Amino acid sequence: MASVQDFIPQPYTETTDKGSFTWSAPSNIALVKYWGKKANQIPANPSISFTLSDCKTITTLSFEKKKSTGGFSFDLLFEGQPKESFRPKIEKFFERVVQYLPFLEEYHFIIDTQNTFPHSSGIASSASGMAALAINLMSLERLLKPDMTDDYFYQKASFLARLGSGSACRSVKGSVVIWGNHETTDNSTDLYGIPYAEVHDVFKTYQDTILLVDKGEKQVSSTVGHDLMHGHPFAQQRFAQAHENLTAIKRALATGDVDTFIKITESEALTLHAMMMTSLPYFILMKPNTLEIINKIWQYRAETGVPVCFTLDAGANVHVLYPENVASKVLAFIKAELLGYCQNNQYICDKIGTGVVFVG
Repeated sequence: MASVQDFIPQPYTETTDKGSFTWSAPSNIALVKYWGKKANQIPANPSISFTLSDCKTITTLSFEKKKSTGGFSFDLLFEGQPKESFRPKIEKFFERVVQYLPFLEEYHFIIDTQNTFPHSSGIASSASGMAALAINLMSLERLLKPDMTDDYFYQKASFLARLGSGSACRSVKGSVVIWGNHETTDNSTDLYGIPYAEVHDVFKTYQDTILLVDKGEKQVSSTVGHDLMHGHPFAQQRFAQAHENLTAIKRALATGDVDTFIKITESEALTLHAMMMTSLPYFILMKPNTLEIINKIWQYRAETGVPVCFTLDAGANVHVLYPENVASKVLAFIKAELLGYCQNNQYICDKIGTGVVFVG
């Protein structure tokens, strides 16, 4: 298991003047939620997530050596257009990671990024975006240090992505990823995500249909939300619950226990929102249609026995999770019963994926 010091590089053995890389990185959806963090993007509790397949960010990083070093120099494009509103976040990210990527001050960068999902659709674009940027930067570092192993390459990419957006470390490698120290998970760490391989066949093709209840900007940023766990009256019980739920859901994933998976996944989603409703200041991020969808899913599952469930991020949209072998039934139910609760009847069909992909 790597430590922070392992990610501070020795002097580079090669040089390069200019070039470019393109990688895609997916979003992910947490099953056991991370909510609350310590300094340096360290999670207050461990989490586990499904990596998605089609909801992803595609980023091209172009670089050229500057005539004089010192300071950061970069241009930002989003879907081909300048995007200066991203600058403060990228500046802060570079400040956090420059000790691990000392070449950052030696190049001018053009960061050109696009998403395969609608902007402000409630999909975790910070996770996919930061994972895509981190893996591109590691590709440049590998040019400077060509003896780098693949394990180190992906571990450090996850480590760096975390410093941009905590959950981004779960978007680098693996279909199911654990992030955070956990007593019954070998090699688990707060520093980066690790793939969890003991997954039953039923979960290897799991589907995620995302119902876009509210495409507006989030009412509260994730950073503010996490900070509200400091001094939260139920924080310690919540952190303990996450550890217990992670142990239980690992067992369910390994054995194909869909019923236990459903209970934990839905409980975790509701607990996340309960934490926000009981913080000071307090927030209700679900909308009336979110609750309508949840009740419809419960009713449908009770009446048909079809193993469909929901989870939520810190917003109003609903991720509908189900095995591939019931996809036709669930999609028919969604179209008949749930689309009316979505903004403009919009939804996204996705499934479990594998992580970053080199495009060119």
